[in-house]
Amino acid sequence: MPKQVLAKLVEKQEIIKGIFKFSVKASEIVETSKPGNFIEIRVTDQVEPFLRRPISIYNLDRKNGILEFIFQVKGKGTEILSKKEVGDKIDIIGPLGYGTFKTEKYNKLAVIGGGIGIFPLYELSKTAKAQKKQVNCYLGFRSKDFVMLEKEFEEVTDNLIITTDDGSYKNKGFAIDYLINDMEKEKYDCIYACGPLPMLKAVQKYALENNIECQLSLEEKMGCGLGVCLGCAVKTAQSPKDAPEYFHVCKGGPVFNAKDVEI
Repeated sequence: MPKQVLAKLVEKQEIIKGIFKFSVKASEIVETSKPGNFIEIRVTDQVEPFLRRPISIYNLDRKNGILEFIFQVKGKGTEILSKKEVGDKIDIIGPLGYGTFKTEKYNKLAVIGGGIGIFPLYELSKTAKAQKKQVNCYLGFRSKDFVMLEKEFEEVTDNLIITTDDGSYKNKGFAIDYLINDMEKEKYDCIYACGPLPMLKAVQKYALENNIECQLSLEEKMGCGLGVCLGCAVKTAQSPKDAPEYFHVCKGGPVFNAKDVEI
């Protein structure tokens, strides 16, 4: 069950301009969280902005009850959140999302992410590595200036491939091209993806066409995070055209089997 806590901010870091990593003391949330879960944060006690902000869980330090999340300043809410200082209390509800990453049945994992979509893939990779899985990770960024968390992902994966669209750092091109090139050799059991919609669509298409298990972490605008406001709908893959049916990302996801959703 999700819990509401006033979590103390114990560490704050701006990892690149406009992108912050927060570490908060939130044992009640950490102890029941799984890779792929997210949290909802109330950024202010004022009326505006009213809605909480949904943010993926980046890392779980279960020993010390520390939850880490990373966010980009995009609007008023995240700008207010970025002004919090160490020692401040943050109103958090979590863990949220019944659809989480599943790794139990697989031994060779391909993890692929792009841009700010890489954040929930860290806890997934760390957990899978601790389960003695083989974890190969493919992370794509626009350019060298946007590359993040390379050292952190190196520590929790067997092989890390970094790509940049313009070739300004490491491998030039798109992360999915390198994953596809490796597939025949590696024969991955499952692909796990989170990132921009065009990347997710490409990963889903490749997985379905080649009958490869695939799990997608989707991002939609969420108001409540509990499936009440119905603002984060995504069409089911089996929906009749004349009577579409929907999942709600906050409740049915955010992680879905690629076979189940139309994105």
